[in-house]
Amino acid sequence: MQQTFASSGTGPGIARDAVAALADEPLDRRFKAAPPDSHPDRRPGAATRGRTVREWLAGGPTLSSFGTPLLTLDGAALAHNVRTMADWCAKAGVALAPHGKTTMAPALWQAQLDAGAHGITLANLPQVRVARAFGVQRILLANTLLDPAGLAWLADELAADPDFAFLSWVDSAESVRLMDAALRAAGAERKVEVLVELGGPGGRTGARGEDAAVEVAAAVLRAPTLRLAGVGGYEGALAHDASAAGLATVRGYLRALAGLHGRLARAYPDDAPPVVTAGGSAYFDLVAEETTGLPDALVVLRSGAYVAHDDGFYRGVSPLARADGVAPFRSALHGWARVVSRPEPQLALLDAGKRDLPFDEGLPEPQRVRGGAELTGTAARIGALNDQHAFLRDAGDLAPIGAVLRLGVSHPCTAFDKWTAIPVLDSADAAEPKVTGLVRTFF
Repeated sequence: MQQTFASSGTGPGIARDAVAALADEPLDRRFKAAPPDSHPDRRPGAATRGRTVREWLAGGPTLSSFGTPLLTLDGAALAHNVRTMADWCAKAGVALAPHGKTTMAPALWQAQLDAGAHGITLANLPQVRVARAFGVQRILLANTLLDPAGLAWLADELAADPDFAFLSWVDSAESVRLMDAALRAAGAERKVEVLVELGGPGGRTGARGEDAAVEVAAAVLRAPTLRLAGVGGYEGALAHDASAAGLATVRGYLRALAGLHGRLARAYPDDAPPVVTAGGSAYFDLVAEETTGLPDALVVLRSGAYVAHDDGFYRGVSPLARADGVAPFRSALHGWARVVSRPEPQLALLDAGKRDLPFDEGLPEPQRVRGGAELTGTAARIGALNDQHAFLRDAGDLAPIGAVLRLGVSHPCTAFDKWTAIPVLDSADAAEPKVTGLVRTFF
């Protein structure tokens, strides 16, 4: 039987040999994190290559092997977050298809799948193609795919691999018509599974209201190339904090999503459970609460940022930070930057900026001087970022010229995309952290 996204199958797949082969990739100037000792410094065009990741790691590098600016991952925190989320989902009785666009790192996807994730969520076709290159067998595209060339590629991919399960969204009769026309033109052999996306006022995509969504479902049922597989949406576009008003807005939306599922119950095919999916990393607890007891549904969370967590937005809004008696996620992301100028007594310039660190959900926070003072709890703060500089204010003599600072960052989704390779440390809190791995990203 050909796989559907909700099929139990033999478990989600990823090509472990392809992930392992990343350790045999030579290090060179493509990777701005790669320190000079990892590859020869030769003239342009010289026929030479750097050491492979595996060879370089065998030398026992430490954090001191790297220059600045730098972004690192804390291996212990990563393992804690993956395990904590897997345990939480198992206890709540929901499945998890973590949003892979957060990291675009096959090695981290593998860790999440190994911990029990149902599949991997992605946001666009280029990301899906990366996942397929690494053998991911169950993919949820949290978007509508209308590109005819992309749909032709998808049709071929589905025809070539009966074990490949793919699911995407539609939110209008017109998007259904365009998908169906493109798939027919491509000679699609397998139906493409789709979810009817429910939106909300002021939100992002998604049919506005249950009645409009029901009309979209009717269009799907008339399209010979599509299969109605359930309903989905994104609550995170409707609130941005954990205030009472924000949580109430999210609950109202999730109840409407559950109501839409109920209205479509008789329309679903009976060869697999319908999928009900929502849940970023901010309100996944509410998703579980509001979908408990939905008949015959596979509830799928799509949280992605939890794997690295942060020292900003998600630290404040995460459900595990709001719950009592639960071990919270730990920030696995840290920036490292050097003081290169101190033109004023209470102003220092660091060598990391917008090209290196996220800034869309809050500026980095200074945490400590490497080998020196603690900055958390002091007046020290990052007041602004330029392309390649950070403005450190009110640190004074705690951050002299040449000092290296550890920075907490906010919003993993715009941190990973700035680095093609990210060192993994045994512990970012150690006096001299050891490098245990190098996470490769594919943005």
